[in-house]
Amino acid sequence: MQSIKKVSIYFMGLAYCYVGIHHFIDPEFFLAIMPDYVPFHIEAVYISGFCEILLGGMLLFVKTRKIAAWGLIALLIAVFPANIYLAQNEAAQHALNISQTAAYIRLPFQALFIGLAFWHQKN
Repeated sequence: MQSIKKVSIYFMGLAYCYVGIHHFIDPEFFLAIMPDYVPFHIEAVYISGFCEILLGGMLLFVKTRKIAAWGLIALLIAVFPANIYLAQNEAAQHALNISQTAAYIRLPFQALFIGLAFWHQKN
Protein backbone atom coordinates (compact mmCIF):
# COMPACT_ATOMS: atom_id res chain seq x y z
CA MET A 1 0.00 0.00 0.00
CA GLN A 2 2.90 2.36 0.71
CA SER A 3 4.18 2.01 -2.86
CA ILE A 4 0.73 2.83 -4.26
CA LYS A 5 0.56 5.87 -2.00
CA LYS A 6 4.02 7.01 -3.04
CA VAL A 7 3.16 6.68 -6.74
CA SER A 8 -0.10 8.58 -6.24
CA ILE A 9 1.70 11.36 -4.34
CA TYR A 10 4.18 11.89 -7.16
CA PHE A 11 1.57 11.53 -9.87
CA MET A 12 -0.80 14.00 -8.22
CA GLY A 13 1.98 16.44 -7.37
CA LEU A 14 3.16 16.52 -10.96
CA ALA A 15 -0.41 16.64 -12.27
CA TYR A 16 -1.19 19.70 -10.14
CA CYS A 17 1.98 21.39 -11.40
CA TYR A 18 1.06 20.56 -14.99
CA VAL A 19 -2.48 21.91 -14.68
CA GLY A 20 -1.20 24.96 -12.79
CA ILE A 21 1.19 25.77 -15.61
CA HIS A 22 -1.70 25.55 -18.05
CA HIS A 23 -3.48 28.32 -16.12
CA PHE A 24 -0.74 30.60 -17.47
CA ILE A 25 -0.38 29.04 -20.94
CA ASP A 26 -4.11 28.89 -21.71
CA PRO A 27 -6.04 31.08 -19.25
CA GLU A 28 -8.99 31.28 -21.69
CA PHE A 29 -9.74 27.61 -20.97
CA PHE A 30 -10.18 28.37 -17.29
CA LEU A 31 -11.95 31.69 -17.86
CA ALA A 32 -14.64 29.79 -19.76
CA ILE A 33 -15.77 28.04 -16.57
CA MET A 34 -15.49 31.04 -14.26
CA PRO A 35 -18.88 31.84 -12.69
CA ASP A 36 -20.08 35.40 -13.28
CA TYR A 37 -20.34 36.13 -9.55
CA VAL A 38 -16.61 35.55 -8.99
CA PRO A 39 -14.74 38.86 -9.27
CA PHE A 40 -11.37 39.40 -10.92
CA HIS A 41 -11.62 36.46 -13.32
CA ILE A 42 -8.14 36.53 -14.83
CA GLU A 43 -6.53 37.19 -11.46
CA ALA A 44 -8.42 34.23 -9.96
CA VAL A 45 -7.20 32.00 -12.80
CA TYR A 46 -3.60 33.06 -12.25
CA ILE A 47 -3.81 32.79 -8.45
CA SER A 48 -5.34 29.31 -8.62
CA GLY A 49 -2.69 28.26 -11.16
CA PHE A 50 0.09 29.56 -8.93
CA CYS A 51 -1.41 27.70 -5.97
CA GLU A 52 -1.63 24.47 -7.96
CA ILE A 53 2.04 24.74 -8.97
CA LEU A 54 3.17 25.65 -5.45
CA LEU A 55 1.07 23.05 -3.63
CA GLY A 56 1.74 20.34 -6.23
CA GLY A 57 5.46 20.93 -5.82
CA MET A 58 5.19 20.96 -2.04
CA LEU A 59 3.33 17.62 -2.16
CA LEU A 60 6.49 15.99 -3.55
CA PHE A 61 8.49 16.63 -0.35
CA VAL A 62 7.85 14.89 2.96
CA LYS A 63 8.55 18.05 4.99
CA THR A 64 5.89 20.08 3.19
CA ARG A 65 3.44 17.33 2.23
CA LYS A 66 0.97 17.83 5.07
CA ILE A 67 0.68 21.58 4.45
CA ALA A 68 0.40 20.96 0.71
CA ALA A 69 -2.34 18.38 1.17
CA TRP A 70 -4.43 20.68 3.36
CA GLY A 71 -3.81 23.54 0.93
CA LEU A 72 -4.96 21.37 -1.96
CA ILE A 73 -8.10 20.41 -0.07
CA ALA A 74 -8.87 24.11 0.43
CA LEU A 75 -8.08 24.88 -3.21
CA LEU A 76 -10.25 22.04 -4.50
CA ILE A 77 -13.15 23.31 -2.41
CA ALA A 78 -12.55 26.87 -3.60
CA VAL A 79 -12.61 25.96 -7.29
CA PHE A 80 -15.59 23.61 -7.04
CA PRO A 81 -18.08 26.35 -8.01
CA ALA A 82 -16.36 26.53 -11.41
CA ASN A 83 -17.05 22.83 -11.91
CA ILE A 84 -20.70 23.33 -10.92
CA TYR A 85 -20.91 26.29 -13.31
CA LEU A 86 -19.52 24.12 -16.10
CA ALA A 87 -22.14 21.45 -15.43
CA GLN A 88 -24.96 24.00 -15.50
CA ASN A 89 -23.83 26.35 -18.28
CA GLU A 90 -24.18 25.42 -21.93
CA ALA A 91 -21.83 28.18 -23.12
CA ALA A 92 -19.07 26.93 -20.79
CA GLN A 93 -19.60 23.37 -22.00
CA HIS A 94 -19.39 24.51 -25.61
CA ALA A 95 -16.21 26.51 -24.90
CA LEU A 96 -14.54 23.42 -23.43
CA ASN A 97 -16.10 21.08 -26.00
CA ILE A 98 -17.64 18.92 -23.28
CA SER A 99 -21.15 17.53 -22.96
CA GLN A 100 -23.37 18.31 -20.00
CA THR A 101 -23.26 14.61 -19.06
CA ALA A 102 -19.46 14.64 -19.02
CA ALA A 103 -19.48 17.86 -16.98
CA TYR A 104 -21.74 16.21 -14.39
CA ILE A 105 -19.58 13.05 -14.37
CA ARG A 106 -16.56 15.28 -13.54
CA LEU A 107 -18.17 16.62 -10.34
CA PRO A 108 -17.59 13.57 -8.07
CA PHE A 109 -13.93 13.50 -9.07
CA GLN A 110 -13.45 16.61 -6.92
CA ALA A 111 -14.37 14.50 -3.88
CA LEU A 112 -11.92 11.81 -5.03
CA PHE A 113 -9.13 14.40 -5.31
CA ILE A 114 -9.99 15.78 -1.87
CA GLY A 115 -9.87 12.23 -0.49
CA LEU A 116 -6.49 11.61 -2.10
CA ALA A 117 -5.11 14.85 -0.67
CA PHE A 118 -6.39 13.84 2.77
CA TRP A 119 -4.76 10.41 2.40
CA HIS A 120 -1.50 12.04 1.31
CA GLN A 121 -1.31 14.23 4.41
CA LYS A 122 -1.22 11.18 6.66
CA ASN A 123 2.16 9.56 7.39
